[in-house]
Amino acid sequence: MTSSETSRYVRLRVELVLEIAEAEALTGAALERIAADEFMPDEERAHARSAVREDEAEAIAYLVDPFDLVSEVPGVDLAQASWSSEQIEYDPDAKEWDLDEEDGDYDEDESDESDESPDGARP
Repeated sequence: MTSSETSRYVRLRVELVLEIAEAEALTGAALERIAADEFMPDEERAHARSAVREDEAEAIAYLVDPFDLVSEVPGVDLAQASWSSEQIEYDPDAKEWDLDEEDGDYDEDESDESDESPDGARP
């Protein structure tokens, strides 16, 4: 594939686990952000305030903006972004949190394309 045939779009996947060290500071910062949002309708603002008071994950969602992650990267424009946050159980020693593991680990029980002949038929 030549460079003119390659996509100009790149999907950047980032997964973070945050420890809430000061819940009051987090909630306060989220409430300040909500209050400062001049484009948020009043009904949505009331719902947002309630949500961040009840759930630190909601507060994180109001404070973390994917645009901030790439706004200073030269030569790129953010085309689309979505993000979510949720409270989780976290054990840094558990295998599921091993950051060296790749997504979509290969399962040896799954079919292996290398077993196929060139015409796609199974031996």
